[in-house]
Amino acid sequence: MIYFEGVAPAALYHFSTWGLAIMIVKSIKKYVLIFIGSISLALGIVGIFIPVLPTTPFLLLSSFCYIHSSKRLYNWLINHKVFGQYIYNYITYRAVKQSTKIGALIFLWASLMISITILSNLHLRIFLLAVGIGVSIHLLTLKTLRN
Repeated sequence: MIYFEGVAPAALYHFSTWGLAIMIVKSIKKYVLIFIGSISLALGIVGIFIPVLPTTPFLLLSSFCYIHSSKRLYNWLINHKVFGQYIYNYITYRAVKQSTKIGALIFLWASLMISITILSNLHLRIFLLAVGIGVSIHLLTLKTLRN
């Protein structure tokens, strides 16, 4: 029989150095995922107002991190009055409500046009135009849910 530091293999997961190490790693992983999910949620919220930051991927990353670290935070996010239905529709149907899609496109292009008008750098203007086209294509390829 093989022993590790004087402990039988069956006992490694109970009050042993290895068991303690596994518990510590799981605890660290939980808090790292909560941190990443929270940062992602904050970036998703900022992305609502700044068209260069995509909202959907950040919200999906938040839901992924929360479901693997904290059921309470995941339930809060999924049941949130603003984000919950949005995430649910995207994950379940890969679709967005028609009003959300129209509002996002209007807000996206209005803010991009303001930004492009203010900027003097041609490269930044082209970049913003490319981002706008990419986001628009993504939104338009999603299924549309009727309100």
